Parts: sequence; structure tokens; C-alpha cells
Amino acid sequence: MKQAPINIRNKRATFDYELLDTYTAGIVLTGTEIKSIRLGKASLVDSYCIFENNELWIKNMNIATYFYGTYNNHEARRDRKLLLNRNEMRKIVRMTKETGFTIIPTRLFINDKGLAKLVIAVAKGKKSHDKRQALREKEDKRSMDRMFKR
Repeated sequence: MKQAPINIRNKRATFDYELLDTYTAGIVLTGTEIKSIRLGKASLVDSYCIFENNELWIKNMNIATYFYGTYNNHEARRDRKLLLNRNEMRKIVRMTKETGFTIIPTRLFINDKGLAKLVIAVAKGKKSHDKRQALREKEDKRSMDRMFKR
């Protein structure tokens, strides 16, 4: 029996930030963490990425504890290391040196080989009037679609 594909999204990311550049990173997980992700028990809300000792880490990502895990179970909101190649790391560091830029996770998925991957984006925060504009554009698009379907 094949399971439905796992695609956990950070819906607040596109609303709160203007995404400039995206990268797909591997993520270092323990056994019970990957099992929870395969069940869809993860959340990217309020999570962010940070550089520590030339390594990229994701902070505050919630992966629920595995129901069948015993003493081996993981901590739900621990810091997890992200895996990128050296050139991508250098490029991200260069972009985030400028003020106002941050690294946020946008999507967590499992690839064809069964590995958990995280799509991260270098982003710049939106102002409140930009958010209102985005909502207006979304509503206009919805009403245009409604008109053309008739």
C-alpha cells in the first residue's frame, strides 16, 4: 500500500515574507523523527534558520513525538542541522549579511528515495501595507476566476 506524498508547507511564509531565493536542503533526523514526518506530524510555523559555526541549523521546527517511540523518542522542538553544499552555503551567508534578510523554511517533503528534504528561502520581511496589497491581489484574482467560470 503506497502512502500519500508528504508535503508540509509554511503558509505564513509567503504572507509575511517576500521570498527571494530558494534552496532544497537535506535535514539530519533521528529514527523516530522521520517516522513522525512520514505520518505528517510536523509543523514549520514559527521556525527559522540560523548559521552557527559555519553550519546551517533550523530552530523551533516542531516534529511531534512518535506514538510508538519508547525511551528512544526525540525532543519535539530540538535544533536540527541542515545539509547544503559549500557553494550554496556561501551564497546564503553572503545574502543574509545584509540587514533585513532572513532564512525561513517554506516546505518539508519526502523525496523519491525516502529522504526528508526542506525547502528554505532567503526572504525579506513585508510591511503591513504590502500584506494588504497581497490580500487585495488574491481577492481580485479569485473574483476574476469566478467571472470567467460563468
